[in-house]
Order: sequence, then structure tokens, then C-alpha cells
Amino acid sequence: MSDYLKYLDPKVLNRISRLDLKARLIVEGYIAGLHQSPNKGVSAEFVAHREYVPGDDLRYLDWKVFGRSDRLYIKQYKQETNLVCYILFDVSESMDYGSAEVNKLEYARYIAAALSYLMIQQQDSVGLVLFDTEIRKIIEPRGHQGHLNILLDQLSQAKSARKTNFKVVSDYITECLTRKGMVIVISDLLDDPKNILAGLNKIRSGGHDVLVFHLMDDYEVNFPFNHLTQFEGLEEYPKVTINPQSLQKDYLAAVNDFIETLRRGCQASRIDYTLITTAQKLDVVLSAYLATRSKPALVGAHAR
Repeated sequence: MSDYLKYLDPKVLNRISRLDLKARLIVEGYIAGLHQSPNKGVSAEFVAHREYVPGDDLRYLDWKVFGRSDRLYIKQYKQETNLVCYILFDVSESMDYGSAEVNKLEYARYIAAALSYLMIQQQDSVGLVLFDTEIRKIIEPRGHQGHLNILLDQLSQAKSARKTNFKVVSDYITECLTRKGMVIVISDLLDDPKNILAGLNKIRSGGHDVLVFHLMDDYEVNFPFNHLTQFEGLEEYPKVTINPQSLQKDYLAAVNDFIETLRRGCQASRIDYTLITTAQKLDVVLSAYLATRSKPALVGAHAR
């Protein structure tokens, strides 16, 4: 088994496979049951052929072309694509921090893998953007099973480096998404909250459904240090040795303010916000989130 397949945790997939990641907002495209579409009464119009890729729906094979050329081609239709989703995946240096066996970057890989699997299972297209201060890697959205392996492979190779600059990726994605879709952000959001919220609002103003998974290490949230400790700086900060008890109260107040600022900012813009710590079981967190999101009466932000 390829190493990257480990990110498809059977326990997680078993919990979420019976749930859907539905778009709350109206999206553009031909929608097969899960999502609302603004294109009422539009029939699928044939546009062109493309070569068959393993995982494509065999119903759309053009057997006449196969008979003439002995090559497999898929019929493409104008309204073929369902929801288009991009996962914005933070690979900044701070994502490498971890107080337990699984650090934030590794935990984020499991989140992205599970959501990619779910999107493709419901016949939507999902792409991936790795970012820190720059755009590191772009995988364009596709909706076939073979594409999932490409996403998992890229996630497994992702290395953390540099600082977080959310403006770079928000600028890119707003130019890239030419029709309404879904954007999923997986990050520790360690940037100026004003920059984070400005970037999220820019994406949201394009009519996109925006989901934020704010991932933090359990120690970052609870700060359980009691003795003289040397803290190693990340994202260009130096090492520092301090007595943590002298600043624990102020630290926790600052972290809570940081989280609350992001939560309220997302809620004001109808952006889903979910705080996850690395101490939580991912199967429980994701299944609870998806179940809550599926309830039409609950629109807005979610905090865990």
C-alpha cells in the first residue's frame, strides 16, 4: 500500500461516508441532487470529448468513437461539473508544531484527505492549493477517483516552511474561481486576524461557500506548562527561555481573544468556522460537523 493511502483513515471514512458536504449557497453548474443550482431547466449540452481517465463514469464513454479509433473518450457536457471545491492547505512553519505524536501538519493531512474523499464520492470536483508566504503547489479540481490519489500524494509530500501570508492565497483563489463554488481553508491561521478575515471576506464576496477549519495544537490552546521552559520560535521567531507560569494568564487571554475574533468575524460574513485541536478524535469532529451543517436551520459559524 502506498504511504499516502494511510491518510484515508477507515475509522474516519466509516463515520463520514453516510454524510454529505452540501453547499449551503447556490452554486453554478449542473447539480446532481446534493446542491441547489441557479440554472433551472437547463439540459446537459454536449460540448466535446476528452480522453478517458481511470475512475471516470463509464456511462459517458463514446463507444462510436472507440469503434472508429480503438481509443476511449468521454463525452463532456456543458453542465457536467457539479460543485467545484478548492482546499487551501497551510504549509507554513508553525504547522510543524506538535506536542503529541501527530503535529498540526500531519493532522491537517487527515482532514484534507477525508474531505477530498467525501467530495469525490459525491461526484464533486476538488482541487488543492498549498501555501505559506507564497503559493507552493496547485492541483486543479477534478472529480474522478484517480484524482484522489494525486491529491493524497501531494498532501503526503507537503513540507512546512516560512511564515503564513493568507492574502497571497486569497488573492489567487478569487481570481481562479470563475463561478460560485466552495473553498475549504485548513490552517492554524497564525497571521494577523485582520489579514485572515480580509482574505476570507474577499473569497466570500465572490459568492463562494467558505469553510474554515482552524487547527491548533492542544498545548497552544491550553498552555499546560509549569516549569522553566525553552520555547523554540517558529516562522522566524527566536528561541526563548521563560517561566511559563508568569505569563500563562495573559497568554490564555490572548489566545482566547484571537480565536474569538476569528469566530465572530467568520460568523458576521456567514463563513463556517470550526476550531479543532490535535487532541480531538477526527472521526468524531468531522462527523459532528457534517451532521450539524446538514441541518438547514443552522446557518453560519460553528465553534468546537
